[in-house]
Amino acid sequence: MVNRSQVMESVDFISSKTSFRPDVGLILGSGLDFLADEVEDRTSIDYSEIPHFPRTSVEGHEGRLVFGRLFGKNVVVMKGRVHTYEGVEASKVAYPVYVMKELGVRRLVITNSSGGINRDFKPGDVVAIKDVINFSFRNPLRGPNDESLGPRFPDMSEPLDREWMERLRERLRSMGKDLKEGTYIWVLGPSYETPAEIRAFAMMGADMVGMSTVPEIIAANHLGLRVLGLSCITNMAAGILEKPLNHAEVLKVANMVKPKFASIVRMALEVID
Repeated sequence: MVNRSQVMESVDFISSKTSFRPDVGLILGSGLDFLADEVEDRTSIDYSEIPHFPRTSVEGHEGRLVFGRLFGKNVVVMKGRVHTYEGVEASKVAYPVYVMKELGVRRLVITNSSGGINRDFKPGDVVAIKDVINFSFRNPLRGPNDESLGPRFPDMSEPLDREWMERLRERLRSMGKDLKEGTYIWVLGPSYETPAEIRAFAMMGADMVGMSTVPEIIAANHLGLRVLGLSCITNMAAGILEKPLNHAEVLKVANMVKPKFASIVRMALEVID
């Protein structure tokens, strides 16, 4: 479980570097951190400088907090995230969400790159996450609970903000575009899934698979934050197509989808009332 005193040490350090107060947090997945470079009047702080903040070791995850204005909103952007497969506890993966809440964040956009299980998806699609399956059997809330942060047993009956997603869908529909949605299953990694696992996940109701996002969603629900999840389908999962999987392909497709992804994130921020 996250330690509140450590969270406040992180917040105090960040506050000594910038007086900017964000309203919206963004967590950017593999190959999607280019959006941090579009933040205006930005202040950047390396994760390594912030007390107790987790550090990332994965290509495509730079490891920097960026504060400023993005598409008209006051934001803090996580340019890169940490994963449990790096040997980090789930509570540490979720730690930045608690820091963002104390800095003023009330809404959170969480993004990732994922493998498509649903055969209606294709690489390059940006899919709204409507629900999640925690198949890693890890939970960031494990351990003693601090009631000042959130309840012992947070409700997860609607882990993603349906109203926010519908507003985004309506905005896209007004432009003649559609927003696909699906259930995201979180696996521990770092090995990619086997074809047999993907078949099992499909039977469980999963539409896409990845190695992140769910710890942050659980933490956000613990804190009472409103969450929008966007998953970039960078490859079809094992056994869907007859081709091997590799991280270079993930980054390549994420790079190709930049304009579409940026447009959808912009609209997601614009529809906030």
